Amino acid sequence: MAQEQSGRVGRKLVAIMAADVAGYSRLMHYDEEGTHARLTALLAGIVEPAIAEYGGRVVKHTGDGFLAEFPSAVEAVRAARHFQGSIRNLAAGEAEDRRLVFRVGINIGDVIVEAHDIFGDGVNIAARLESIAEPGGICISSSAYDHVRGKVGAEFVDMGEQNLKNIDRSVRAYAMVRDGYSSATLVERARLGPTSAPRLSIVVLPFANIGGDPDQDYFADGVTESLTTDLSRIRGSFVIGRHTSFTYKGKAVDLKQIGRELNVRYVLEGSVQRGGNRLRVNVQLISAETGNHLWAERFDNSITDLFDMQDEIVSRLANTLDAQLIAAEACRAERSLHSDAMDLYFQGIARMHKGLTNEHMAQALGFFERALALDPGNIEALVGVALIDLNRGANFSTGDWAARLAAAEATLIKVLSMDPHYAQAHMHMGYVQIFTNRANRGIAQCEQALALDRNLPNAHALIGLAKYFLGRGEETEGHIHEALHLSPRDIFAFRWMMWVGLAKVQLNSYAEAVAWYRRGIDANRNFPLAHFYLAAALAQLGLLDEARAAAHAGLTLNPGFTVRRFRAAGFSDNPNFLAGRERMYEGLRMAGVPEG
Repeated sequence: MAQEQSGRVGRKLVAIMAADVAGYSRLMHYDEEGTHARLTALLAGIVEPAIAEYGGRVVKHTGDGFLAEFPSAVEAVRAARHFQGSIRNLAAGEAEDRRLVFRVGINIGDVIVEAHDIFGDGVNIAARLESIAEPGGICISSSAYDHVRGKVGAEFVDMGEQNLKNIDRSVRAYAMVRDGYSSATLVERARLGPTSAPRLSIVVLPFANIGGDPDQDYFADGVTESLTTDLSRIRGSFVIGRHTSFTYKGKAVDLKQIGRELNVRYVLEGSVQRGGNRLRVNVQLISAETGNHLWAERFDNSITDLFDMQDEIVSRLANTLDAQLIAAEACRAERSLHSDAMDLYFQGIARMHKGLTNEHMAQALGFFERALALDPGNIEALVGVALIDLNRGANFSTGDWAARLAAAEATLIKVLSMDPHYAQAHMHMGYVQIFTNRANRGIAQCEQALALDRNLPNAHALIGLAKYFLGRGEETEGHIHEALHLSPRDIFAFRWMMWVGLAKVQLNSYAEAVAWYRRGIDANRNFPLAHFYLAAALAQLGLLDEARAAAHAGLTLNPGFTVRRFRAAGFSDNPNFLAGRERMYEGLRMAGVPEG
């Protein structure tokens, strides 16, 4: 009453705590009722008791967070440390992208006080500090740091002067170092900005219908919906559902803001434009953190059947994006001072994508082994090790090809016991079986992989290779065309083209074989086996100078390759297969490949 009579505004100096849940919109999208119930339980069971224990009070709840005040900065930090540790222990067994964790900002300020709220610049600064804190972390202002330094049994790292949104002056911030982190880690993360978004997290924004033809809207929407579904099949991905993404339809959007709102690392946007009997689709992959374009593609096709065209565009995009997202994650991991197992896995896969040379495979294996040293149960890294053994065995990179394939099979058996629905593991198992004289079983494994994930072009290609091993080379090309239809610019398309060449040799069509081998080499000149196969086919055509040049190129890439090593592989006992191989051995000798 005295305050009202005097007209004075009530103020006091307090420690202000602002907190909210990292990635709350994404979590609500995934499980609205469950997320709300979990948050309510955490607040009532852990957070609010800790605040009360250290002399604070919750001023108000803010949907996904809260605002609290304390008479002491020391007690505010102790309370935050207490409940952050308890929540972290509680979430230890949960998947990273399903954890419900808080960011906390703490500041000291002179605030306006009302019964159920506090106001002022000090509150705003606390809220902005919370926004730059790590998920599960605590970020405090320099004013708070001056009070708590040396008094709370914790280390802080200086994050430097921060330009906070809607604050007209820079604020020096400090991040509390928690267990498992180092000062260098937090400095690096502060430089790169908030990193809470899950790996491979993406939203497909509704494709724009350029030209405004309302009849074209359904096609653009169909591409958006189908691509959202197909990207969700990428292992480890987190894709925002179409019901959320379509709320942005027709709106001018800030991609960085969308990244923050949905807590995703990547945004895919595109447009559809029809001109006469042709349709153009433009697509761009963008970093939600920086706004930088990472990749772009354009599809131009004549319109025959729109539904077939939609399926084709979606399949090609999904396969290309899989590789592009891995490359983007590998680049992020290279900037990290402290890579975890998945960071190392992405770097290993990216190294394999550079080419299946002995050097690249050795580097990739190093990344996978480091990942397993950090996390022995990391299923992706296990598959990576199996891939190295598989490729070394199938490509004759070493003399112990049988042992390599056996090792790959043993690893894949372990993987499938851990996850029987891992589509690519079934496909790789099929690969092993095809190269160990079990082509029919390999086909069955590849078909099972396709039942789990229809966007696996390599599974189609492997079925074509299996038909060659079964002496049915006339069927191979059709399966390879199916793979190329799904992923015409696939990183491993060079192998598929080589496999058609093998089938053509089996059919005594050497000129066609040479054409396919050359296509494969043009796609990737660093795959030694293609050069050897080309040499053998050229020799059978009597083009010995060209054959010797091709053999020399192969031996430059793989000096240990010999006819004896190649012949020792018992890939198949089918008579048609064996007859074609004999002609290949003869061609290799004529081209100058050592007998061994």
